[in-house]
Amino acid sequence: MEKEKMENKKNINTEKIHIFHSDSGHGWLAVKRNELTELGIESQISHYSYQNGDTVYLEEDRDATLFFYEFKKKFNCEPIFKKSYIDGRSPIRSYYNYQDE
Repeated sequence: MEKEKMENKKNINTEKIHIFHSDSGHGWLAVKRNELTELGIESQISHYSYQNGDTVYLEEDRDATLFFYEFKKKFNCEPIFKKSYIDGRSPIRSYYNYQDE
């Protein structure tokens, strides 16, 4: 089991800093699509999240919460994040809605 945890830590960088973006109305956690795949949750992300290139912006209420839960379950630690606030409308709202590939 300990060896498996060590191997899993090689996949997702558990020390990577994720950015939690927010505006006056909502928030999104930016993660790479491969992180969703590695956690096995890519098909569980709602269309309320957005995507731009290989970055997925997980909406704060359900999808980011799911990411935090599965990350902690797999790696036995919380993902590290910092906050970024935009006064007004975030450009994230203009990205495509998330679709599982």
